[in-house]
Amino acid sequence: MADFPRVTFGIIVLNGEPFICYNLRALYPYAHQIIVVEGATQGAKNVATSGGHSHDTTLDTLRQFKMEEDPDNKLIIITKDGFWTEKDEMSQAYAERATGDYLWQVDVDEFYQPEDIEAVLKMLRDDSSITAVSFKTITFWGAPDYIVDGWYLRRGAEVYHRLFKWGAGYTYVTHRPPTVHNADGQDMRNIHWVTADEMEQHGIRMYHYSLLLPKQVIEKCDYYSHAEWAKRQGALDWVHHAYLSLNRPYHVHNIEEYPSWLTRYTGTHPPQILAMWQTITQENSGFDIRRRNDIERLLNSISYKAGRSIIMLADMPTMKIKTLKQKIKSRLAGLTPNIIKKLLKLLKNG
Repeated sequence: MADFPRVTFGIIVLNGEPFICYNLRALYPYAHQIIVVEGATQGAKNVATSGGHSHDTTLDTLRQFKMEEDPDNKLIIITKDGFWTEKDEMSQAYAERATGDYLWQVDVDEFYQPEDIEAVLKMLRDDSSITAVSFKTITFWGAPDYIVDGWYLRRGAEVYHRLFKWGAGYTYVTHRPPTVHNADGQDMRNIHWVTADEMEQHGIRMYHYSLLLPKQVIEKCDYYSHAEWAKRQGALDWVHHAYLSLNRPYHVHNIEEYPSWLTRYTGTHPPQILAMWQTITQENSGFDIRRRNDIERLLNSISYKAGRSIIMLADMPTMKIKTLKQKIKSRLAGLTPNIIKKLLKLLKNG
């Protein structure tokens, strides 16, 4: 990987088991650095220790990886006693220590196919003017065989801003959405941004296992119910009535205000996810795996298939409007402000 740009992978994590070691193994061959910031924000007190740390073995796993699987000294572990103010502070902690040419943010349950990571690195090597890259996600639900889709995701939430050019004087501005400015204060997505749609055209997506395991989903939704920025008071109610019991089959995404649905997934998975799944589904693994019988009944139901199709069609007008806006924006992108003013004047005067 010597001819590829140097990439610093930045991870913030709380209760990252069982994903954390598999994620590190997936990133390690391509990394200049992997900087992991461990701990809880104020809104995550219910799912953390009193000292602000993971209540599972995440810290032990990180330290063990450092000792046993880090021959090139790529892994940097950052933690502290007490709670982080917010995720902005955690992300800024890894950004301040980044020495790569690019900063690639990765959540602990986000994975990529190895060949896709290599394709991205080749793209950056061949075009050094690129300043930001975004990805669309495939979101897995309950097991690697099922995915969730819905209006919320299709209206923009499936896009994740993850990769940014990095250098002296650059700053990580905010976590929501991830935003990086260069030394002149320019937003990296306002210079040469490779959009999620462009990456999808190359067949590259992020594999997001955010709704895979009950423990993970419960803790995530507990955080959402207490975090000031989210204020999702019904998040834990959704866990019990939509995720664990499937009593709301058309609201299976955790942003339940919008219709959503489940479908089967028959594609491939990143190798480290397959290794993780094989381990945690063994008897006495200690991990709670969601049952599948109710998912299978739902997906085999003719009425569910029909209802799912109707909900998809109902969102088509919105999708067409979104596509039209994107086309207009693309067409206007090459026009100078003076030309735009002249066009508006012509339209006004008829």
